[in-house]
Amino acid sequence: MNILLKSEKGGILKVLGILLIIILILLGLALGIGYAFISDKLSNVNFVDIDEANIELNSGVEQELKDYRNIAIFGLDSRDNSFSNSRSDCIIIVSINKKTNDVKLTSVYRDTYVDIEGHGLDKITHAYAYGGPELAINTLNKNLDLNITEFVTVNFDTVETIVDSIGGITLTITDSEASQIGFSSGGTYTLDGKEALAYSRIRKIDSDYQRTERMRTVLEAVFNKVKKQELAEISNFVDMVLPHISTNMSTNSIISLVPSAVFYKITDSTGWPYDVSGYSSDAWYGVPVTLESNVKEFHQNIFGISDYTPSETVEEISDSIINETGYSR
Repeated sequence: MNILLKSEKGGILKVLGILLIIILILLGLALGIGYAFISDKLSNVNFVDIDEANIELNSGVEQELKDYRNIAIFGLDSRDNSFSNSRSDCIIIVSINKKTNDVKLTSVYRDTYVDIEGHGLDKITHAYAYGGPELAINTLNKNLDLNITEFVTVNFDTVETIVDSIGGITLTITDSEASQIGFSSGGTYTLDGKEALAYSRIRKIDSDYQRTERMRTVLEAVFNKVKKQELAEISNFVDMVLPHISTNMSTNSIISLVPSAVFYKITDSTGWPYDVSGYSSDAWYGVPVTLESNVKEFHQNIFGISDYTPSETVEEISDSIINETGYSR
């Protein structure tokens, strides 16, 4: 794997709360409380409509992905708590296997060089700024052969508060990691919000790929702890997080996840593209080498399709990226 990933502006921290928006909240709500209570809680979410006519769907994968519910989650670094005109510093594809309740998380690197409808080859982080969730979803579908129609957007500016609200998280850290967050040596510690934030932002001792892995480590630690909390604690947690969320998922659509949500388990958490090289022109880009092979591997890893053949659209975009950057196998 050739990883030459550039700094992700600290926004990768948004990963901490992102999965909670679509799964953790539901885990709390899945404890047997009534529809009216759930609806009241969800009234604090910013519900928006998107025109699905503007979203490209890969009809060729409908049958292959019928057992999965894929949801796009975007983390914005918007200081005014706005859900528009911002780059998506964090992008996660949540893939829920409806038969097994396994959940796989795929973090799409924000600098990934892809084709954005109407804008050509560019960083995938720009899609949300150019056209909001519609264009961002369309970009994921077009470049990764997906059929996503649901999204959750998070203005996640309360990372420390969320970790502190659950009494911290317990992590085992190395000596080198300890030196970066003010600890004298490695070991197993209960990190408060500030320390978890610092741990997630470590970048000097290795690479941004490992940094992303640390963020997912924090995410899973929060996920597992909230699962075990009492209903009153989860209720308070939900009240704090929901106003920072925007989604096109209706109350009924969210509640449809509830019967299985308590059984959800994270079985895989990776970054995409798997094979990346740095490319500089007017800016720095993370080039999938190649897009076609990365998409093939993605469908193999996430959906178990061993003989997946990328679409003609992906092949064409892949060829364009090779022609522009010179990166090929």
